[in-house]
Amino acid sequence: MSEDLSLNINIKEPRWDQSTFMGRAKHFFMVTDPRNVLLSSDTLEDARVTMENYRSGVVKPGLTEDELWRAKYIYDSAFHPDTGEKMFVIGRMSAQVPVNMSITGSMLTFYRTTPAVVFWQWVNQSFNAVVNYTNRSGDAPMSVNQLGVAYISATTGAVVTALGFKTLASRLPPIASRFVPFAAVAAANCINIPFMRQRELKFGIPVMDEDGNRLGESPNAAKQAIMQVVVSRIGMAVPAMAIPPVIMNSLEKKAFMKRFPLLNAPIQVGLVGLCLVFATPLCCALFPQKSSMSVSGLEADLQERIRETSPKTTTVFFNKGL
Repeated sequence: MSEDLSLNINIKEPRWDQSTFMGRAKHFFMVTDPRNVLLSSDTLEDARVTMENYRSGVVKPGLTEDELWRAKYIYDSAFHPDTGEKMFVIGRMSAQVPVNMSITGSMLTFYRTTPAVVFWQWVNQSFNAVVNYTNRSGDAPMSVNQLGVAYISATTGAVVTALGFKTLASRLPPIASRFVPFAAVAAANCINIPFMRQRELKFGIPVMDEDGNRLGESPNAAKQAIMQVVVSRIGMAVPAMAIPPVIMNSLEKKAFMKRFPLLNAPIQVGLVGLCLVFATPLCCALFPQKSSMSVSGLEADLQERIRETSPKTTTVFFNKGL
């Protein structure tokens, strides 16, 4: 019965213990589930209403606890945790596998010519720019001008980096050239993410106490958040861009691949997709979404303000973004 559903379920937090890697992995397998991309606007809206009603103490008739958690994960997959706004569909983490497998598979297949490298790196970094902006931390908006400068800086830096690695790889054995896309993507992530989230580095991201009370904005927290996201994104790229090249290097020597070269791209895309299905949630789980740091690690003025307004607070919490 709906009246039996407790109103004390803490839907502000994930269903599983986020202090453990396994708990975070279970959480992100739900958030990054590619099937969530296919959900209709009506389904997303229904999940939003269910969540907002439950927070207000209103329970939909017949709602079970499992259905409540399902609604939460549908909501989390499509709505920004800080602003509550519906996220652009290809920027959602649930779109990472289907979109990334197509782009990454193409990067690994068409890596031999400079125009192909430039085009696919541009496509990849444009996609990354959308993802980085969509999953930023905080609720402060970026102006169109700021967003445009960040996008141009991020994609230009990434493409130049890719070309540099391609030039270097021309002096290495053929197998080494297959890893140019991975090296370029890893380096580009170190450029793209900070550029697309530069406002956070300048003005800071919201930090909260244990009870979720906002204490201020901290650039130091933003630095930690962005560093963790960079590590996670590079980790996501390792299996998808390191394992398929080794397998394809072996397969291309087989007779059937020589007879049917058109199979190269679909097989490569499929291998990348298989890797991403696991790499995406597992690497998102490397660090808690609700990250933390000691008050002593914050800016001096913010430390002083916290000591005055919340003297018992020794640790602050913040959304690191994805």
